[in-house]
Amino acid sequence: MEIKESANNIKAIFRREIGGYFGSPVAYVFIVIFLMLMGFFTFYISRFFEVGQADLRNFFEWHSWIFMFLVPAVAMRLWAEERRMGTLELILTFPVTVADVILGKFLAAWVFIGIALFLTFPMVITVAYLGSPDTGPVICGYIGSFLSAGAFLSVGIMTSSFTRSQVISFIVSVVLCLFFILAGYPPVTEMLSGWAPIWLVNLVSSLGFLSHSVSIERGVLDFRDLLYYFSIIFFMLFANGIVIQNRRT
Repeated sequence: MEIKESANNIKAIFRREIGGYFGSPVAYVFIVIFLMLMGFFTFYISRFFEVGQADLRNFFEWHSWIFMFLVPAVAMRLWAEERRMGTLELILTFPVTVADVILGKFLAAWVFIGIALFLTFPMVITVAYLGSPDTGPVICGYIGSFLSAGAFLSVGIMTSSFTRSQVISFIVSVVLCLFFILAGYPPVTEMLSGWAPIWLVNLVSSLGFLSHSVSIERGVLDFRDLLYYFSIIFFMLFANGIVIQNRRT
């Protein structure tokens, strides 16, 4: 009975949040900017047509860098807006648990980003028209991008719970996301390998998003990579719950 009630609470919060996105121009502006940036970096920066390869590797390699800025922009309002408008205390007086509210907000934002990601399907059609790409890496690439977006989002929703300023939430979230990207960035690991012990280099590399997304983009769904993303999401949402619970008490 409690599980059913919790599911209903999450569904209600999910509908409220997803309606808030598409009830304002924010959703459409985000989607347009995301699609434009993906097209610009794929076709002009990576020179998609000049490469002459019918795959989406150059397309997926930009996702983490673009998510680093756009996902915090989506997440910054999730709690900061509630605190600014004074509705956070009202929500916490409802017969819902903190976990229900967090999951409802997180899932709504994750689905919204997933919709934006799905709208890049013309890229798949373009590659399929130009050649015969391997569907495995394409499917895995989208799965990896969706998981990466979820990890970035969990960081953003956690930072949003600390402040009522969306700008501060955005900046802190971008900095944390940049850390997770640079931790697995080859130039950084190569710099560390010059003076740090190998175990420290491997540890820093294992914390980075890029080191886990590369193998998925190649078409390999390793359990360790999936565990990494879900661990980041769980840890950040758990920290979010602690912050909100302290405000509730």
